[in-house]
Amino acid sequence: MNSSSSNSRTSTSARQSENSQLQMVPELSYDEMNQISEETMKRYSSNSIPKRKGKGVGIVWFRNDLRVLDNEALFRAWVSSEIVLPVYCVDPRIFNGTTHHFGFPKTGALRTLFLIECLEDLKKKLMQRGLNLLIQHGKPEEVIPLLVKAYGAHTVYAHKETCSEELSVERLVKTRLLEVKLPVKTGPAKNQSATYSAKLELVWGSTMYHVDDLPFDCSNLPDVYTQFRKNVESKSSVRSCIMIPTSLGPPPDIEDWGQVPAISDLGSHEEKIRKGMRFVGGETAALTRVHEYFWKKDLLRIYKETRNGMLGPDYSTKFSPWLASGSISPRVIYEEVKRYEKERHANDSTYWVLFELIWRDYFRFISIKYGNHLFHPGGPRKLKYTWSQDVGLFEAWRDGRTGYPLIDANMKELSATGFMSNRGRQIVCSFLVRDMGIDWRMGAEWFETCLLDYDPCSNYGNWTYGAGVGNDPREDRYFSIPKQAKNYDPEGDYVAYWLPELRSLPKDRRNFPGHFYIKPVVSLKHGNCNTTFGKNRAPRRR
Repeated sequence: MNSSSSNSRTSTSARQSENSQLQMVPELSYDEMNQISEETMKRYSSNSIPKRKGKGVGIVWFRNDLRVLDNEALFRAWVSSEIVLPVYCVDPRIFNGTTHHFGFPKTGALRTLFLIECLEDLKKKLMQRGLNLLIQHGKPEEVIPLLVKAYGAHTVYAHKETCSEELSVERLVKTRLLEVKLPVKTGPAKNQSATYSAKLELVWGSTMYHVDDLPFDCSNLPDVYTQFRKNVESKSSVRSCIMIPTSLGPPPDIEDWGQVPAISDLGSHEEKIRKGMRFVGGETAALTRVHEYFWKKDLLRIYKETRNGMLGPDYSTKFSPWLASGSISPRVIYEEVKRYEKERHANDSTYWVLFELIWRDYFRFISIKYGNHLFHPGGPRKLKYTWSQDVGLFEAWRDGRTGYPLIDANMKELSATGFMSNRGRQIVCSFLVRDMGIDWRMGAEWFETCLLDYDPCSNYGNWTYGAGVGNDPREDRYFSIPKQAKNYDPEGDYVAYWLPELRSLPKDRRNFPGHFYIKPVVSLKHGNCNTTFGKNRAPRRR
């Protein structure tokens, strides 16, 4: 971790004093986070780990698995090799590329900063266990074969992905590895001219339930989540976490391991988060957040009752940014839930955290079943819709200028922090698609730019679901803004936080400010807004 990052997190009081509206997630000091992380790591270490039997060098290609704990690719490389070379490729397609259809930045500044912190923490954690992280700038299919050739590596270990862009890179790496011919160093002298190619060994490690343990092949995956969930809960079990050795060394002899890039090195600029939540990247922060939410604050006990909140860090677990970057595995969360149930309390709330993790699994498996249909206008259902791509309306939604405080507040939170509540995501999706009639892919690609917790499966799975072209048994699912506001922001605290101009209004008017706020850009498709938006009211829902 570089000194500027460390100094900025030396104490909770120092971090919060900079701006009373800024809430760190997790909120504990840097020293406390390190202590909690190490204690957690010890619980998942074992003295009975099999001894190393392999020879030569194994490369670990880190992708969206920026952790040491429960990292099977790292463990396999350690077991099967004398020396492990961990590498991360700073891929220009990820950090300098654009989204597929509409050309938004593929990785926005806030997620870039979060990933930089993840890499800093991973490098530190590997060094604590006798290794290091080689940082290379370039495409993996160009970088990794050069490393294989330079170090005579026998295997490249990596976690498998499921969507087309990532699969394409896997295929390119595999193809390029076949082109690298390495001399066979063992055997009789007459075979000294023999050569071999390093192999790419892909490991499944992104879901709570392993793909090989499902009670059906992904091609036969149920198209309704409830059917999927009931099947896996009754017929499958969650595998135990991979125990890690306390020492992963020795490292290869490398003079320059490279530096974790600064945000300016990646063609971006640092955007200061001045209000809302500031997530700290890395495995240390991820393990701390689990401890903080489950054990220190005992919030797991009431998760189901609070999970639909929108303001503050503690209405929900907030694990998703670390899950998306692979800074924590869902199996660790599963085991911590089970430990909590055993040592403290088991109820609907403890189960509901696992329920949400199964949703995350489901979207990952759906991406295997439907492939690129996940990104097509008609989605997995292959429906025929004519969507508008009105730039003016989209930009009003994107910038939080729709005239509907609940929409605008959520979009401003997204731009300012890289995060939005689950409830907020459903509401703004429904508004963009149902009320504005805008192509859902524009919304999905903007989320791809902004979200700290972006991963293609969950993001596009949720957007197709919300747009009515995905795996939703209910057609034309609609979120009424007046109803949502009354249910989830009844006193207008959330909208007043993000839209300060509404604070002076009575609490029951903040979500319904009429002429005190900007004019709505469209009328609502459903919902009686007669008393809330004056002349801009929409017809009653029939």
